[in-house]
Amino acid sequence: MNPYALSILLSSLAVGTITTLSSSHWFLAWVGLEINTLAMIPLMTKMHHPRSTESATKYFLTQAAASALILFSTIMNAWATGEWAITTMNDNSSTFMLTIALSIKLGIAPFHLWLPDVMQGLNLTTCLILATWQKLAPMSLMIMTNHQLNTSLLITMAVLSTVIGGWGGLNQTQIRKMMAYSSIAHLGWMTLVLSFSPNLTTLNLMIYLMLTSSMFLMMTTLNSTNINKLSTSWLKTPLLASSMMITLMALGGLPPTSGFLPKWLILQEMTKQHLGAVSTLMAMSALLSLFFYLRLSYAISLTTAPNTSNSNMTWRMTHNQMQILPTMITLTTMMLPITPTLLAMLN
Repeated sequence: MNPYALSILLSSLAVGTITTLSSSHWFLAWVGLEINTLAMIPLMTKMHHPRSTESATKYFLTQAAASALILFSTIMNAWATGEWAITTMNDNSSTFMLTIALSIKLGIAPFHLWLPDVMQGLNLTTCLILATWQKLAPMSLMIMTNHQLNTSLLITMAVLSTVIGGWGGLNQTQIRKMMAYSSIAHLGWMTLVLSFSPNLTTLNLMIYLMLTSSMFLMMTTLNSTNINKLSTSWLKTPLLASSMMITLMALGGLPPTSGFLPKWLILQEMTKQHLGAVSTLMAMSALLSLFFYLRLSYAISLTTAPNTSNSNMTWRMTHNQMQILPTMITLTTMMLPITPTLLAMLN
C-alpha cells in the first residue's frame, strides 16, 4: 500500500477512536465509530485476495448494522428524555438496544460469529489492529454507560462469551481463529465485571491489549499463521518461541504471569457480589481456553518439525525492527507483583 494512503488511514483510525473517547455527546461518539470503521476497511482489502474482500464485506455489514442500532437507540433515548449526553441513558428499551449494538461492535457472544471469519481473511498486522485498537472505542462507551446497562443481560452474555470462546477454539488449527476465540473469551471476562467494578474492566482491557499485542507481534516475527508453521519456530529462534509459550500461559491466566491478575480480581469481586455459581462457571470455562493455549505451547516447544540437516539450529531469523517486543514480553510476565500499585492507580 502507498505509504501516504497508509498514514492517512492509520491517522483516521486514531482520530476516530480519540473522538469517541473524548466525546460526551452521542452523535459525536457515533461519528468517531464511523470514522474508525471506514478507515479499517481499506486496510483489510490491501491484500487483494478473495478472502480479504470477504472479510471486509462481513466487517462492513456487521459494523454498519451495529452503528445504525446505536444511532437508533440514542435517538429513542433523546426522544424519551430530551438528553443527548452519554451518561444520561435512562430509557430501558434504549439501553437494551445500546448493549446489543456495542456487543455486536466488540464481538461479544452471541453476536460473535463475524469475528473469527473476518480475522481469518486478514494479514497478521491488520488482525492485531482489529483485535486491540478497534476494541477501545466501543468498550469505552460501555464503561461510560456501565451504571445504566442491564446487569442480567451483561452477565448472560459474559458467561456465553467465555464458554463459546473456549469451546470454539478447541478444534482450530489456524492461529488467527484461535486468537479470535481468545478475544471473545477475554471480552466475556470484561463484560462480567462491568456493572460491579468498571475499574477492573479497564485493568482487564489493558492487560488483554498487552498480551494480544505481544502475541501477534511474535507471530508476525515468526511468520506463523497455523500450528504446522508454529512447530518450526523453536528451530528458528528458541528464545522467541519460549517467550511465546509464556505469553500463551499468560493468556490462559496461569500464575505467576500477568494474565492471572484480572481473572483473580474479577473472581474475587464476583464472590463479594454473592455470585458464586457464575464465578464457578467462569473459572471452569477458562479451562477450555487454557486447553488450546496448552495445545499451541506443545506445538511450539515439544514438537520437532521434520529436519534433514544434522544441525539442531537450522537457520537464524534475520534482524527485524521490532524493538518494542522485549518490553511487551517483560510486561506480559512480570506485572503480578505490582498488583497493589495498579489497583491504587485505577482507584
